[in-house]
Amino acid sequence: MAKRGVRRKSTVKKKNGRIVHPSKLEHHPLFRQELTIGQRLADWVANFGGSWTFILIFSSFLVIWMIFNTWYLTTKAFDPYPYILLNLVLSCLAAFQAPIILMTQNRQGERDRIDAKYDHAINRKAEREIQKIQKDLDAIRRYLRELKKK
Repeated sequence: MAKRGVRRKSTVKKKNGRIVHPSKLEHHPLFRQELTIGQRLADWVANFGGSWTFILIFSSFLVIWMIFNTWYLTTKAFDPYPYILLNLVLSCLAAFQAPIILMTQNRQGERDRIDAKYDHAINRKAEREIQKIQKDLDAIRRYLRELKKK
């Protein structure tokens, strides 16, 4: 038990908001690599694009665009009712945002595959240890049976 006022050293580290086991950080180059500016930007765009903040800001932008072009600018609207310019803006946003999000997902998939390999190795080791313990328990049971017979 840790003494009062003494902080225990944490065995779990955070990287890019994810909890990562320290052995993974130490042993695999993917977990030790420094991200490029493009990768950090892609992560930021993916995180922001998938947040409620983005949804609320973008929804507000769409509503303001429609109200501004329908009600206020009835005579001089730069993008009247079918909102073709707005449609173009949305298409361009989707065209840029989709590959950026895919870049982030590809890197995340790579990290997940490595996580799965580590988890599999740990599970195999645990299985071997359990089998060894089971053999030891069987040997103890045999020994106790022999003692009981005497």
